[in-house]
Amino acid sequence: MELIISRKLTAGMVAAKDIVTKHGQTIVSKGTVLTDTLIARLSFYRIDSIYVEDLPKPLAEEAPQEPEVTEPSIATSVTTVIEPEPVVAKPSARDTMAYTQKIKNTPEFLDFQVAYSKNIALLTKVLDQIIAGDYSFSFDELLHEAGHLYHGKTNLEILDLLHTIRAVDDSVYAHSLNVALVSRTIGRWLRLSKEDLNVLTLAGLLHDIGKLSIPEEVLNKQGKLTDEEFDMIRQHPLTGNRLLKNIPGIDRRILSATLQHHERSDGSGYPRHLQQDEIDDFAAIVAIADVYDAMTAARTYRAPLCAFQVIESFERDGFQKYNPKFILQFLDHIASAYQNGRVVLSDGRSCRVIYINHRTLSKPMIQFDDGSVIDLSLQKDLHITSVL
Repeated sequence: MELIISRKLTAGMVAAKDIVTKHGQTIVSKGTVLTDTLIARLSFYRIDSIYVEDLPKPLAEEAPQEPEVTEPSIATSVTTVIEPEPVVAKPSARDTMAYTQKIKNTPEFLDFQVAYSKNIALLTKVLDQIIAGDYSFSFDELLHEAGHLYHGKTNLEILDLLHTIRAVDDSVYAHSLNVALVSRTIGRWLRLSKEDLNVLTLAGLLHDIGKLSIPEEVLNKQGKLTDEEFDMIRQHPLTGNRLLKNIPGIDRRILSATLQHHERSDGSGYPRHLQQDEIDDFAAIVAIADVYDAMTAARTYRAPLCAFQVIESFERDGFQKYNPKFILQFLDHIASAYQNGRVVLSDGRSCRVIYINHRTLSKPMIQFDDGSVIDLSLQKDLHITSVL
């Protein structure tokens, strides 16, 4: 039995142990012959290395196998088959792109992409109906279609899939679907009831309908907006609320999320400059999901932010702007989801997250391939810039 890093696996190798994700899900059973598809699946689930049945003896010029390193015991870690990797070269932007491409080639992503496209088509139809004053659609149909995107998936898998699909569609409809899925993920972390999760999902799907009344040349303008254009955009929560309020039986929390998703706890939001205790809980959750989706989208002036960059941004001023009972849960779960994952630092080195600092979530303890450990919370100028 030999420990092989995933990028060196080839079709025909045989798994010597069950391969288990960080969440305890067995994705490959012991004795399975690996195929290219299964190897790509390991990348999708962030499996860094696995044990395979003994390989033929290496050729003379091949380097000897690296000795196994014992992982430090961390109270919050989950038992998996992941072990520290041998020393490897620093990852390049091409490596990160290759990882994304591997995810795109997995059956899970291909299924997700098909379901995502069906959701976009249905959502486009429904929002257009609402704008036209046609209420013959069914909220249940929207929820049923959305279910194909999240059933059987962990919260981290949903966020990874959304991040990977970004290059495919970044329209208002896609943004609304993303916000719905992120909002539902937050709701699951908050242990909301299924009924509340469904209402929260609908709130995310409908929250930006008011933007569809804004001319495309204003909504998609690359340069600086004029004062008149900015005022037009700031009106979209009011416009959306007007479009939705006449729908028979619509839940008031959906209306609140549409009207208040740009309000902030410190009163700096719009359109009504509400304070924290005046903002509906579902609106506060959708607001976080809305900003998260915007941060993880590529912009003309910057690349998409990785999870730890998003956390760092929220840590700077998010605790004043967003309800602490929601933002703290959200950030803590995102950070914890990447424990044992590999990341790239601002100086180009790659390493593994071994412990989450819950007082500074964006700055975990990390371990390099030589076994050395650094607490990033003590390093002012060193940050995580990407996730591998």
